[in-house]
Amino acid sequence: MMQDEKKFSTISAVDKAKLVADWLEEKQGGDILALDVRKISNVADSMIIVTAKSLPHAQALGDYVLDCCGREKIEYLGMEGYKNGQWILVDLNDVVVHVLLNDVRSFFNLEGLWSKAKVIKGAGQDDTDSSGECDAKGDEESE
Repeated sequence: MMQDEKKFSTISAVDKAKLVADWLEEKQGGDILALDVRKISNVADSMIIVTAKSLPHAQALGDYVLDCCGREKIEYLGMEGYKNGQWILVDLNDVVVHVLLNDVRSFFNLEGLWSKAKVIKGAGQDDTDSSGECDAKGDEESE
């Protein structure tokens, strides 16, 4: 049995958060905020908060993240809240992604809860670096 190929990518949590934030940006996720929570959380190393425009958009964002993780061989543990769609949590082991509708995001104020976290610079800020592209399902659009 060959041991050369690893089952999952060994990307750092900060780099993974930047990559996932870029994926969310591609699919028009709003107000993307990536946080380094290593010093204040024992649950994850990084966290991403993103606003979806609608329930189908929230579900599409969650689906896209999982599709891209599969293509990039990035480990994911699961997704919660998909059916309801108001707050979808995608668990990527050391990175947790929160996809929320605007009213839900305002109500729960995760930014306030994690205000002591360090913001991960350059995550989801459309810096024209195409290295974060995931062409899942080949649905690229010209801009």
